[in-house]
Amino acid sequence: MSRQYFGTDGIRGKVGDSPITPDFVMKLGWAAGQVLAKQGTRKVLIGKDTRISGYMLEAALEAGLSAAGLKAVLLGPMPTPAVAYLTRTFRAEAGVVISASHNPYYDNGIKFFSTNGTKLPDEVEQAIEAAMDRPLQCVEAAQLGKASRVDDAPGRYVEFCKSTFPSELSLDGLKLVVDCAHGATYHIAPLVFRELGAEVIAMGCSPDGLNINAGVGSTAPQALVERVLAEQADMGIAFDGDGDRLVMVDHQGNLLDGDVLLYLIARDCHARGVLQGGVVGTLMSNLGLELALADLDIPFVRAKVGDRYVMELLQEQGWRLGGENSGHLICLDQTTTGDGIVAALQVLRAVRRQGMSLAQQRELVPLFPQVLVNVQFKEGQDPVAAPQVQAAVREAEQRLAGRGRVLLRKSGTEPLIRVMVEGEEAALVKALAESIAAVVRSL
Repeated sequence: MSRQYFGTDGIRGKVGDSPITPDFVMKLGWAAGQVLAKQGTRKVLIGKDTRISGYMLEAALEAGLSAAGLKAVLLGPMPTPAVAYLTRTFRAEAGVVISASHNPYYDNGIKFFSTNGTKLPDEVEQAIEAAMDRPLQCVEAAQLGKASRVDDAPGRYVEFCKSTFPSELSLDGLKLVVDCAHGATYHIAPLVFRELGAEVIAMGCSPDGLNINAGVGSTAPQALVERVLAEQADMGIAFDGDGDRLVMVDHQGNLLDGDVLLYLIARDCHARGVLQGGVVGTLMSNLGLELALADLDIPFVRAKVGDRYVMELLQEQGWRLGGENSGHLICLDQTTTGDGIVAALQVLRAVRRQGMSLAQQRELVPLFPQVLVNVQFKEGQDPVAAPQVQAAVREAEQRLAGRGRVLLRKSGTEPLIRVMVEGEEAALVKALAESIAAVVRSL
């Protein structure tokens, strides 16, 4: 059965356009309640990021769940991984996050976590979609679900994050710039690092409902680079709007993406003898990461792009560590989903244990030049399959002569074609990526 609404990361779109409308989301809450009410608690946790549309969609979800006879437990603005964690600790039927992650404020989305704090399997999402086709039938008035709010949710999650950092280590003496993208980590991440001993300079911590991811955060790291240099900080840490992605900046202003950070965590786990197998990357992971891991005899396999596919391959392999170069890092020895704050703490553990600066550790991973160009396309098109695009890809691969890679794929969350070219010569890689992108645009 194909899925009509769910993509690679829940349901996402422009607010006011189908499916991100109040009536659809209310029906979705009811349908999810029909499928997920199995544990007996009849509680569903709802968290959101800082988009203005979160108020509207939260109310719609609450109404749908109530109609299905389930209790809505409101967490307020909370990072996506925090909702996963709290769903487990509350033994709730499910957790729901209202967020469009790194997208602009005018987008929003709905994603679900199981009672175990993991993304829903395909068959459960399909069951929810099937329930959407049935008429909404409200339970009897005496059975309607109530709503309540968890006032100490941020504090609970702060303590959990701190627990993933070794008690024998501290961040004393470190000056950190922490960029929260005006998103869901704004009231949490600075506290975590500050309470572990760091001097914290916070930025991107003034959400107004419209400024999430706007010129700050992991998808716009230049602001962090400039602030780290201006403050002469030891490093910078940036999250995306819902807190499941991470990038870092060293004291010299160099950006460390998910590939570098994944290597640093893997190297430290390997040195401590706790890696448990190998590392899962994606088709977008830099060839330099693969080669650097091979030098340590650490196995490496690639999943399709998307954290759900990284998770699936981790579970299939029985491994604990994986991620994407976008900064979505999964440390299953610490938590059940990608978590920017927890991943940052694992990098800081490596920095503290090995006595090397972040700049020195960055040099351990000689990445190949890699260019990613995003090209918008109209819904219903398939530019990747167009003959002229395929011809451009073949020509680029010939010019790389076996010393690089070309990858074209559709985004799972936006109407974009992502054109990636990787190779040894930066100028050639950039020229080839722009050439292919121009052909895609011409369609």
